[in-house]
Amino acid sequence: MKSITSKEILDAYKVLNGEELTPGEALALIQTKPPYLMDLYSLADKTRLKFFKSKIDTCEITNAKSGACSEDCSFCAQSAHHKTNASVYSLKTKEELLKAAKIAKGHGAESFCIVVSGKGYPKANAEFNSIIESIGLIRRETGLELHCSPGILTKETAKMIKDAGAIMINHNLETAPSNFKDICTTHKIQDRINTVKAAKYVGLKVCCGGIIGLGETLQQRVEFAFALKELDVDAIPVNIHQKIPGTKLPESNISLTEILNFIAVLRLVNPTKGIKIAAGRNSILADYQGLVFHAGANGMLIGGYLTIPGRDIEKDRNLINSLR
Repeated sequence: MKSITSKEILDAYKVLNGEELTPGEALALIQTKPPYLMDLYSLADKTRLKFFKSKIDTCEITNAKSGACSEDCSFCAQSAHHKTNASVYSLKTKEELLKAAKIAKGHGAESFCIVVSGKGYPKANAEFNSIIESIGLIRRETGLELHCSPGILTKETAKMIKDAGAIMINHNLETAPSNFKDICTTHKIQDRINTVKAAKYVGLKVCCGGIIGLGETLQQRVEFAFALKELDVDAIPVNIHQKIPGTKLPESNISLTEILNFIAVLRLVNPTKGIKIAAGRNSILADYQGLVFHAGANGMLIGGYLTIPGRDIEKDRNLINSLR
């Protein structure tokens, strides 16, 4: 493994002047070790502050339909291919989703995302139409910025979501394109890429990221960062893999330094894009949660994470206030 030098970090300061990192430069930076870790994080923090100042964005999600998913993503507790303790239930009613949105607003969330288990909606059906109605209702009643995570879409179904009042869809690549076939066999990475492109085509913003610790190499983490850059996504959620009993993927044992280095490089490769930390920040980052924002992140998911409980809202409020 190549050792980073202070010169390579200094060279990366070109990002602040609008220049771009090459994949080779990013690969060198993601391998940073002591005594240069804080040099890397300082540059990532300067980049965050240049484009986002000190604001920390917050988003809350609701698991609108849980479990029984036909896809075999090896990390996912909601896959029907796994035997887990994840809840299984059909799509919640419009009234239930509105109640969840009002709770999120009370927590201080600036946006609210309706997440639906399943492969997706290449064509509208009764269930999809209910989601569309819920988006419109929540938008009118709460004024929250509405996001939706409905799975695979076409231009036609993406446009229906936009017309209902949603601003953004969430549809993750999950990992580097070259690693995707090792974590899912029931659909291809291109299906996800096509959904991102369809959403952008109709004028939706796209929240697209994934999970680190899925068996990917450092090279694949860099590939992942550049794949998101190429798609020109608007926001990038980063989850840290936690082994859920009953799923196929083994525990990742990813280190704190690996996580922070990835966040920093992700920021330098995508300097103007929102980067929010989601699942894993409580249990894996633990006492170092604040540091991840000084390594380039500028947002967090509050509340719960679908099948994993979140942290106390008041603790998150205190964390945000301490970072200003």
